[in-house]
Amino acid sequence: MESSCLNYSHVMKKPPILISSQRDKLLQRSTFSFPLQKKNSTKINYFHLNGDFGTLNGNSCVFPKCQAQTISNTFCAHPEIGNEGIGIVRFLQGKNFLITGATGFLGKVLIEKILRTNPDVGKFYIIIKAKDDEAAKERLINEIVDTELFQSLQEIHGKNYRDFMLEKIIPVLGDVRETGIGIKSEIAEKIAEEVDIIVNSAANTTFDERYDVALDINTLGPYRLMSFAKRMKQLKLFLHVSTAYVNGQRQGVISERPFCLGDTISSEIRSSNKDIPVLDIEAEIKLAFSSTTKDDASDVQEMKDLGLKRAKLYGWQDTYVFTKAMGEMVINSMRGEIPVVTIRPSVIESTFKEPFPGWMEGNRMMDPIVLYYGKGQLTGFLVDSCGVLDVVPADMVVNATIAAMAKHASCTDPGTHIYHVASSNVNPLVFNQLADIMFEHFSAFPYVDSTGQPIQVEPLKLFHDMSEFSNFILTDAMEKSAKIAGSVSKERVSDRLKALFMKLVERTKYLATIYEPYTFYGGRFDNANTEELIDEMSEEERENFQFDVESINWKDYIANVHIPGLRKHVMKGRGTNP
Repeated sequence: MESSCLNYSHVMKKPPILISSQRDKLLQRSTFSFPLQKKNSTKINYFHLNGDFGTLNGNSCVFPKCQAQTISNTFCAHPEIGNEGIGIVRFLQGKNFLITGATGFLGKVLIEKILRTNPDVGKFYIIIKAKDDEAAKERLINEIVDTELFQSLQEIHGKNYRDFMLEKIIPVLGDVRETGIGIKSEIAEKIAEEVDIIVNSAANTTFDERYDVALDINTLGPYRLMSFAKRMKQLKLFLHVSTAYVNGQRQGVISERPFCLGDTISSEIRSSNKDIPVLDIEAEIKLAFSSTTKDDASDVQEMKDLGLKRAKLYGWQDTYVFTKAMGEMVINSMRGEIPVVTIRPSVIESTFKEPFPGWMEGNRMMDPIVLYYGKGQLTGFLVDSCGVLDVVPADMVVNATIAAMAKHASCTDPGTHIYHVASSNVNPLVFNQLADIMFEHFSAFPYVDSTGQPIQVEPLKLFHDMSEFSNFILTDAMEKSAKIAGSVSKERVSDRLKALFMKLVERTKYLATIYEPYTFYGGRFDNANTEELIDEMSEEERENFQFDVESINWKDYIANVHIPGLRKHVMKGRGTNP
């Protein structure tokens, strides 16, 4: 919350604000209004009220003249000297986790961080899809234990590393697409007795996935997991990893607020709701699963088209974010007395610092653009040059997740708490800035072709109009095909080569269409809750669990951390001179 409390001499004759204490918080029990104008803002860490006068960070003050607004908030007491802040490390002691999506990019970073922070944590029961228990254990070893990400833990534990990991991480044969999440009854009972925290990070992140497939994982998966959570004997928190883009086509500054069943973005942004049907999740599931589900190409495309059509009808960009939003609705409607934290990161990219800078796995959202540009295969793209790409490093997402987990699992509040972990509102990365950084990097450190010659890149051309972009890539493709054919005449290019490049052109246009809602996105994700979380942390916690996105220097991160990490960990050094 922001206030303009300091340096005011005007005393407002208003009734005192009612405050009561509860645990470590000062709770405002009544709402109040500030009239008129506003001056300099100071973030409140703590205050004490005495009638109209208050104490803000040790300074006497009175309430200011502010813009007309009504404020109703919870004010956290300032940590006393020696206070450990949220108490993250202490909280982790002995805690047992059930994690879905643990073999994924973010899940692995989360496990590594917790094990490195507090080796006295309890156990991680991780759901792994496999044919049998032995295959599940093999996936654990190959995809987690033996990976480069865990090298710091390998150095810490030495020859005892593997024993430590296999003691802490228990592979559980299961699948969020199955009833009871596919867990055998005996291990299900053990998990129900022991687990303190559920972390749901399983997701299908393909923008244009088949509607039935996306619903099964992103919407029904949370339903099945929350149903399983109801069996837990000592569950303290259900933590759900979502995406900031569940906010769909909302514009401007977007607040951190939960979804309720039936909410639609279309009903918020359109002046008339008469043509917008009510969102019924059960009906959407029936629609998807009653439609054709054959695996031939035409039926697969029909299911993809259905997902995109339904998403856009209700105000979401694509099938991915639509089904993730419905997953949030399901969790919120089912939770009952179970505390829920929803982490909404924006575009998650390589690690900022931990366990080492630049680690990543697979191609994230902006990475195909970076790689194809560096290889000379992409010379232009459809994007708002002044628009913002909302990026956040993976380790910052994980640190925010752990901090939120520690805060809310230690409370008795059964509410839903939303955290945007995003940069667009406080430290935006503009697309033309990204294009400049890529050009500078690949000019200084070019890829090399199959003959060992450096690939020269030109500044990336940014197009605001699809027709101009289509004409450009068509001309560019034909020129490349002519060059490959060894002819300067486009007419002499073989029909087969023309067909190949036309197919590439159509694919590029399709990808540009899929990306367009993000490359022209007008929303900015407010992260007030996340910033408040930082304020509640001790200095030591802020240093060890850093997630202040304002601290990121984008040029340094993209050029010196992210692209080198992409070339090393994803490309495995291919196209780079020894």
